[in-house]
Amino acid sequence: MIRSLQAKDTQQLLEIYNYYVLNTAITFDIEPLSLNIFEEKITRINNEYPFFVYEEKDKILGYAYASRFRPKPAYSNTVESTVYVKHGEQGKHIGTKLYTELLEAIRQTNAHTVLGVLTIPNDSSVKLHEKFGFTQVASLKEVGQKFGTWQNVGIWQLILSI
Repeated sequence: MIRSLQAKDTQQLLEIYNYYVLNTAITFDIEPLSLNIFEEKITRINNEYPFFVYEEKDKILGYAYASRFRPKPAYSNTVESTVYVKHGEQGKHIGTKLYTELLEAIRQTNAHTVLGVLTIPNDSSVKLHEKFGFTQVASLKEVGQKFGTWQNVGIWQLILSI
């Protein structure tokens, strides 16, 4: 079931996120986040943007949200989309279901452009974004360093119909 974020979800979401912090370059956080820091982050996002979780039998298997792309006022109609699926739960179309719900909610806002900012390579995330009509608009070489290796970032863009 897909539903909106609730305060009780924080610990499970943090466990999903910190797995990616510790084991992948998908996020550029280097150290695991504390419960307090993560709770502040998701509360701030949820106060302004759509935020959904995918839950089965009281277990959260993924989450997706929109957030501010950049802080300057001219960017106010551009959002960044984010999705995380719990490690070991990939291949069940959870990301697709979450993105379907998220993009529908974003369309109900004043957003004009949605950006997916991806560490590359990441074939499954690229496929997910392209399935929803995102196109790659940027390829940034060696912009982040994690695990002692320079990481590349690609930006995928979806312009919403008016």
